Amino acid sequence: MLSEKIESALNKQVQIEAQSSQVYLAMASWAEVQGFEGVSQFMYAHSDEERMHMLKLVKFINERGGHAMVPALEAPSPKFGSFKDMFQTLLDHEIMVSQSINDLVHITLEERDYATHNFLQWYVAEQIEEEALARNILDKINLIGDDKGGLYLFDNDIKQLVGQEETSQ
Repeated sequence: MLSEKIESALNKQVQIEAQSSQVYLAMASWAEVQGFEGVSQFMYAHSDEERMHMLKLVKFINERGGHAMVPALEAPSPKFGSFKDMFQTLLDHEIMVSQSINDLVHITLEERDYATHNFLQWYVAEQIEEEALARNILDKINLIGDDKGGLYLFDNDIKQLVGQEETSQ
């Protein structure tokens, strides 16, 4: 059984994961309009992944006797300036999500809810991967700079990354 405090905190995380899905969907659409098929595929896949993270939380809350709430979401920005700006936004967002997960883990320890603590360890590990991936991509974009040929090659390379992630899941 979930305490009210943990149920509330988990529902807050449901909203964060849902909002993440929306943000990445907006990024995918923006990249697609810019003509970057690889980046858009990558962002569409990450939008789907964030939705799955949300659903995993919803099912956990309900299975533990709580009531998962479907949150209202803010419309994300439809514009991102440049790919560097977009991937910096992605990294900043992932850092915020990591902090939220860490706060949630802290609450589970305070409440002595070790089942939820154990469940959240998957999210802790996932966030390490998400931040590392965003940093890696941002590092590559910084190396490329404003070189259009480099961005073209990057777009093709990121298509391979989407394929690798799909086969590893």
